[in-house]
Amino acid sequence: MEQRRNQKYFSKTWLAWCAGVAASAGVAVHSDAAQSSVATLLDNLQQNGVLTTDKANVLKSEFAAEMAAERTNIIAELRAEFAAQTAIERTNLASQLKAQIEAEMIAERSNIVNQLPASKWKLPDSIKDIELFGDLRMRYERRAVENPTPKYKVGYPTSGTTGQTYDRERFRYALRVGIRGDLYDDFNFGLRLETSANPRSPWVTFADDTGKSSGSPLGGSPSDKSNDGIYVGQAYIGWRPTSWFEMTVGRMPQPLYTSPMVWDSDINPEGAFEKFKGSIGPVDLFADFGQFDYQNRPVGQEAPTSDTFLLAWQAGTVVHITKNISVKVAPVLYNYVGRGNGPLIGADPTSAAVINSIYGNFVGQGDFMGQIKGSGFNGLYNQAGIDNLCVLEIPAEFKFIISKTPLGDLQTRIFGDYAYNFEGNDRSRAAFKTGGPLAFPGVKKAILGQNNAFQAGVAVGSAGPEYGPTKGFVYGSAAKKHSWEARVYWQYIEQYALDVNLIDSDFFEGRANLRGTYVSFAYCFSDAIIGTIRYGYASRIRRDLGTGGNNYDIPGINPINNFDLVQCDLTWLF
Repeated sequence: MEQRRNQKYFSKTWLAWCAGVAASAGVAVHSDAAQSSVATLLDNLQQNGVLTTDKANVLKSEFAAEMAAERTNIIAELRAEFAAQTAIERTNLASQLKAQIEAEMIAERSNIVNQLPASKWKLPDSIKDIELFGDLRMRYERRAVENPTPKYKVGYPTSGTTGQTYDRERFRYALRVGIRGDLYDDFNFGLRLETSANPRSPWVTFADDTGKSSGSPLGGSPSDKSNDGIYVGQAYIGWRPTSWFEMTVGRMPQPLYTSPMVWDSDINPEGAFEKFKGSIGPVDLFADFGQFDYQNRPVGQEAPTSDTFLLAWQAGTVVHITKNISVKVAPVLYNYVGRGNGPLIGADPTSAAVINSIYGNFVGQGDFMGQIKGSGFNGLYNQAGIDNLCVLEIPAEFKFIISKTPLGDLQTRIFGDYAYNFEGNDRSRAAFKTGGPLAFPGVKKAILGQNNAFQAGVAVGSAGPEYGPTKGFVYGSAAKKHSWEARVYWQYIEQYALDVNLIDSDFFEGRANLRGTYVSFAYCFSDAIIGTIRYGYASRIRRDLGTGGNNYDIPGINPINNFDLVQCDLTWLF
């Protein structure tokens, strides 16, 4: 072993000496010429007897191997250096090209703008961006109501003209057009006009106002426009200074997470609204606070204000289980403050000002005993009072996407809503006391426990748009060619559970003490045109109570035994 070690040492010594000789001879050791020079030198040393043949061959092999390894290292270093330089050059070239393209696009845009004729419209400098939005809808509608007849029960007279069925068929239209946008310094705004003064409907009926301008029901000419008008539906200013807070004042789109069981989708609350929101991992949290001006009293004798306010207190969460699965729940408490919670000071409780307003006690009964011959059967007792209302609503939904079906990816929602009036029994007692025996024939005392409202349903549609209780193709909030949505729910509203001035006026006629089913289907013929069919059927829950509430569509019928509604819409969304 010692001999091998000496041989190895001898070989390295010889290699170093040979390399030195080659270098001193002006030969570059890191080249093929150096390797050739060393080989020649070793041959000369062998011929002169300094090295044996075997030793010379060993030295040649070792020197060749070391030169090959060094050459490999040099090539690798050169390749790495070249790659780095190429990447830098490529990045620099891309940046130069991007800058050049942007400069050319800016120049081209400026040229196009300069070639356009000068605009006659001048927007204020405070506007950051602005958009036009709205919809135009055409509708065929049929409402049918079956009400009690003399054969039903003694003491329950007829209502309507025939005493059996009220049937109303109409062709209608609705136009809503507005502008909205962002202002500088984190403000935003919105303004929308619509074609009806009804807070729960923008619809106008074709030909229902023929002759009105002449003052005679049969006078005038066709296509009279006396009932057609333009009204302010939305007018609001918002402020969003941070990602976690925003507020709005004015007449605004519905800001709460709620359902048509509690709020008609056409109502735009007036007042102020604040929203706080944030996220913790996959969980989104939000808190909403609404101060909605419910009604301004005609007599302002109190300070700071005598207005009636509806206050909303909501806290909710959205849990994103996966990218395509989420759960949302958001309880909200409603209470009323202001003089609307009691009768007008000094007002006659039997006067029309109290009976037909929110300031009287809600009764909800129809004219069962036929006390007002020839008049509407809702005209005798209060149908609008907001006394004894403190309502907890709990809307919720479970969303998930079904991927790669024959119909494409489908967005599915299983949704529901529950509401309970904590003061419902007091509301019933006040109704019984105010209405008396004539309003509640055969009833000995207030009917308690009618304080609940339920809604449960499912919706399936093309994935893509945002779906919600009042969002989706069925509600005309989005349109995408060949997309569709189907929605069905069951609803149950007891007589003293909710504020009947707010509930959906279509399904079911803005009335309490009704239960029924709603079915709808919408299909988008283009990116702007939606066709929708809706059907609803409802029946009375308790036969000893009326169907409290009032609506402009069928205002005179109470109680309603059975209710049918068919709507066929064609919508242009813009």
